Amino acid sequence: MTIRLTFMCAPSGDATLDPLLGDAPLSERSLRMARAARAALPPHGPTVRAPSIRCSQTADALGLKAASEPALRDLDLGKWRGRTVDDVAATEPDGFNAWLTDPDAAPHEGESVRRLCRRTADWLSSVEPDTGHAVAITEAAIVRAALIHALGVPARAFWHLTVPPLSAISLTWRGCYWDVRLGYVTPQEAQRRALLRSETLVRPESDQSASPHLGGEKRSSSFRETIFASCG
Repeated sequence: MTIRLTFMCAPSGDATLDPLLGDAPLSERSLRMARAARAALPPHGPTVRAPSIRCSQTADALGLKAASEPALRDLDLGKWRGRTVDDVAATEPDGFNAWLTDPDAAPHEGESVRRLCRRTADWLSSVEPDTGHAVAITEAAIVRAALIHALGVPARAFWHLTVPPLSAISLTWRGCYWDVRLGYVTPQEAQRRALLRSETLVRPESDQSASPHLGGEKRSSSFRETIFASCG
């Protein structure tokens, strides 16, 4: 039997110049975007969601009755939860840099990127073969981890995968491998705004060790340059 999982990335909380790390309620604008995407959802069967406030609100806005799935919970940020990105980068620059470059690092005393990837891979392996087409409303971090597993790329590529709010990424199991299809369910203008909002990952200027994008594009050394959709 074919398994098709469509991951929908929940919008982040209120977008500010100093985004908070961790869960947050959706802004009114994010709720409007989710409601606008409702009519464009493909036909599907069961629906699950991460057990976060924003994923619960996203599912409701989409008109979905989604069961909470603990395995799809966001990356555990430990003692950094509730702090701002700029605060962590300024007060713990070495730990912050390690977190962005070493998938085994957990300077926040929470969960490492590699452990998140393993947890997500275990969940994908547990999906029943007769599931059919399911929808999962999840955090951007979970979508990145699912892509790491499906594409068979190293965990260090985690932060180089762009996952805009309300993007729809489908994984189809072909018996021995996953096919990946990238797409959106949001209106075109909302897509453009979501992309602009998601491109705010803080990186210290001294960090010159990060690997390039998967497409081979070289990164600049500017302070704000890459993607941080999961902790907005």
